[in-house]
This record gives sequence, structure tokens and C-alpha cells, in this order.
Amino acid sequence: MVAGKVSPKQASDSSDNSTWSAPAPRCRPIPQKLYRIGEVVEYTGLSRQTVHNYTIMGLITETRRSAGGHRLYDESVFSRLDVIEELKRQRKTMREIRGHFAGIDD
Repeated sequence: MVAGKVSPKQASDSSDNSTWSAPAPRCRPIPQKLYRIGEVVEYTGLSRQTVHNYTIMGLITETRRSAGGHRLYDESVFSRLDVIEELKRQRKTMREIRGHFAGIDD
């Protein structure tokens, strides 16, 4: 290599970050992931009937319904189901579990 000359490899290795800029902000928000009841069943191991019953009892809530009428749940359903299962392991009754969530949700 000749003194004073820079090889293409050296030029690409230079760390001149003066031309770098942060990416432009998104024009529209990323939609929230919603889960069908079948996905909730698959990820939690609970039965479809159990998830349905918890919905009817108000322990978990559907975020909305799809155009086809399917219940859609957001990601918070998983943490609530974990709490329900933990309270059940502590031998809490369903009335006590509903009371627990009533205090939180108010």
C-alpha cells in the first residue's frame, strides 16, 4: 500500500458517523396484536370453555369482536389469566377471585 492512499476496505471501515441520522418517525401507529380465543387457549393451556366462562364472569374482557363475531383479546389477558391461576392455586374461590379483580378494576 502506498503511503497517503486509503484502500476501499479502509474507507468503508472508517467510523465517520456525522452523516448518520435517526430514522424518520412512523406515519401511522403499529396496530395492537389481538388474540382469538383459540390462540389464548393455545398459549395458556386452558380450555376454550374456561376462557369463555372467565369472560362471562367478567374476570377477563374481550377487547372487541372481529367482523366474523370472534372474541378478540389484547395482551393483558395473559397476565390476568396468570393471576387467576395463581389465586386458584391459593385455593381462592371464584367469588374471592372476582372480588380481587373488582378491587383492582374500580
